[in-house]
Amino acid sequence: MNKYQFMNILESSLAKLPADEREEILRDFDDHFSFAMEEGKKEEEIAKSLGAPQQIAKELLATYRLEQVEQNGSASNIFRAVWAVIGLGFFNLFIVLAPFLTLVSILIAGWIVGISFIGSPLLVLIDTIITPANFVLFDVFMSIFLAGLGLFIMIGMYYVTKYLMRIFVRYLNFNVKVVKGGQSNG
Repeated sequence: MNKYQFMNILESSLAKLPADEREEILRDFDDHFSFAMEEGKKEEEIAKSLGAPQQIAKELLATYRLEQVEQNGSASNIFRAVWAVIGLGFFNLFIVLAPFLTLVSILIAGWIVGISFIGSPLLVLIDTIITPANFVLFDVFMSIFLAGLGLFIMIGMYYVTKYLMRIFVRYLNFNVKVVKGGQSNG
């Protein structure tokens, strides 16, 4: 593969990146080709030493997505980062997706429990309106207790969610470094 082919494949593989990021990366690779050619290397040698342009693009996209998550930890940025890291290789489908789905399931369950507990007084009120003969004062006190517990759970879930997302982003960064290290050492 010559420089022109390498650069075209790399550019098309980087299409998901913003134009300014893409142009900067392409300039860097163009400079790399220029310096190596000045040292007497052939374009084919340089392209082979760099590796597959598609894999390079996947690694750069994953790195970019992880940087976005670190700047703005929105749910959409986290999902994009997860998919970018999974795209690095089939093995990552299991190494990244399984922990991510487990983490998301635990977080969703915690939030649902908190919301359910907070809503329990409303359920007691509805039950009292529908069947006033079944009114028990214990139910009122228990629902108030559960609502208070639900508030504590919601506050805890807020902090747990922030903490676990930070930990997961570190895990994704570690995964990208392992993949990059594995590519360069292999």
